[in-house]
Amino acid sequence: MTTESVSVSLTSGLSPRSTSHLRAQFSRDLQESFANSSAPLTKIYNVLDGFGRSSMLPRNTREHRLHIAETISLEGGRHSWKFGGDGLFTLVYNFFPSLFGGEYYFDNVKVDPWTFEPMIGGMQLTPLRAFAHQVPKYYIQNFGSAVSHPDTNEYAAFAQDTIRLTNRLAVSLGVRYDLQLFTTKGLLSNRLWPDSGRVPNDNMTNFAPRVGLAYSVGDQRPLVIRAGYGLFYTRIPQIYPSTVATDNGLSSTTLFLNNSHYYDQQVFPTYPNPLVVCPMYSTYCAPPASVGGMLESDISAFARNFRTPRVQQASLSLEREMANRLSAGINYMYVHGIDLIRARDVNLPPPTEVAYPIYDDSGTNFLGSYYNVDSFSTWQFSRTTTCPYPPCVNPLARPIPRLGAINQYESAASSVYHGLTVSVQRRMTSGLYFRLAYTFAHAIDDGQDALLAGHPATVQNSYSTSSERGPSVTDQRHRFVFSWVTTPRPFHREHELLGKIFNDWKMSGVVTIGSGRPVDSRVSGDPNQDGNDMNDRLPGVGRNAFLGPDYATTDLRLTRRIYAGDRVKLELMAESFNLLNRDNKRVQISDVGFLNSIGHFVQYDKTLGINHFPAYYASPSRFMTASDAYAPRQVQLGLKVIF
Repeated sequence: MTTESVSVSLTSGLSPRSTSHLRAQFSRDLQESFANSSAPLTKIYNVLDGFGRSSMLPRNTREHRLHIAETISLEGGRHSWKFGGDGLFTLVYNFFPSLFGGEYYFDNVKVDPWTFEPMIGGMQLTPLRAFAHQVPKYYIQNFGSAVSHPDTNEYAAFAQDTIRLTNRLAVSLGVRYDLQLFTTKGLLSNRLWPDSGRVPNDNMTNFAPRVGLAYSVGDQRPLVIRAGYGLFYTRIPQIYPSTVATDNGLSSTTLFLNNSHYYDQQVFPTYPNPLVVCPMYSTYCAPPASVGGMLESDISAFARNFRTPRVQQASLSLEREMANRLSAGINYMYVHGIDLIRARDVNLPPPTEVAYPIYDDSGTNFLGSYYNVDSFSTWQFSRTTTCPYPPCVNPLARPIPRLGAINQYESAASSVYHGLTVSVQRRMTSGLYFRLAYTFAHAIDDGQDALLAGHPATVQNSYSTSSERGPSVTDQRHRFVFSWVTTPRPFHREHELLGKIFNDWKMSGVVTIGSGRPVDSRVSGDPNQDGNDMNDRLPGVGRNAFLGPDYATTDLRLTRRIYAGDRVKLELMAESFNLLNRDNKRVQISDVGFLNSIGHFVQYDKTLGINHFPAYYASPSRFMTASDAYAPRQVQLGLKVIF
């Protein structure tokens, strides 16, 4: 990553009561990530998350930004006015060859016991054994363009008036206007989905009022009351228009092959070779003619009624000095997100409820119960070439069959946060400062995914979005933080030698203790058959319904300043993170928060009495068992020369 910037500013006195502050900055940012392998990505279910070329690498983003801002301040009696505006102009080159290198996925598969050729009925191989015999179950590869230019122009203006109504009461009133415009250069609309290739340049009413007040009660050590409310419009991340430009059903396609299906076997590549070798830094990857009828074209598009996300924020705090330089306070904060971005696949048929049996992790022992699933694919009960042992799960029949998933970005999600913080603080006195704070908070939302453009939609059922409401990925009910700084000087001039040894030390530390964060119960294998393996949860269980391990750590820093003459100072530093070496366990972390696999959907037929099923659930025995941990104790030493 390389960043270069140059900035200039000019402060001018327009009159004895008014000033102007003009600022301008130009920056150039290069973010580049390299792939450490050219081999296709390989995943082995429940064994290895992946090796080979990452699906997200290489990556190259170049940004050129020009930011110009002007603020005018005016003082008049009890009023303090501020007016201003700014413009941010961004040119972006985004290179993102997602899955151009191909991906092999090893899963449970049935094969001919003599030739190890995949077949619908045959000897079952576990994922690890399938890898040993080099018999992958699935192959995925993307084709098309890897380059987009999500340029934006952003404009803002504001006005604010701070009024001192009395010596005890001050009120601040303000309003801000925000406008974000996206380039339409290179955008293409697909006639099968007219909303594709469109960016939301029509949100022109983003006016945000704000108000705040401060009031003091009492003369000696007064109680200070502060309150505020504001409306804030958020920026739409540039990855959204970038995805809209590339995922339009015309510029890019996806190939998904199932090695158990006869027609897919005819073009299935030989592991570990990709079907098509696209150069590592190729800006375009073309599919072969042999798979022309098997390609899917996904679309990412803004909904026609898309609106800029906004956040309402309100706070109330009480603070009072309890003793000399020792104060205590209580603060309440409320944050309400409105029209937050959420993606939903709108190219799905209405689901039907089906039931699958539950087995243990080995798939041999029936656990005596069933899971009811809203499935987007129906069952086939007649015997055919592709379904020799019915019932079978039919391929997904999308309403627009010539398109794959249509991930529509909607202004449909919301969030609510309540937080109460109690704190005690001592300002630096006699070489000691500390702050102690405890926060009780709760955050809930219904599945916002504001930074996940380019990923499949996280909504499990596009016809029941209300079931997405649950704890936010950032929800943490309890958090305690104790921070302190001490600079002891125990010896004065009469003990000069001891002072040189024991003075000029500074010690600081932070103790953090927090309760566990929500964990989502994921099921792999796409049990609802919507073509998306990233949004399936345990049936009947809400999003983020489980709680992960708690967290506690102590960080310590020790510094000593040594004077080496009048102009040179040396500063020795020793730092320790997780000083007590606590084992802070955690479950798997993904782009959408903490998650843990609670099962695997296996498409093998099972017979229970007279009932036949085309698939079953394999339930793991170690659900919610921590599989990883945060960093152990780390110690680092440093030397700083000041001259």
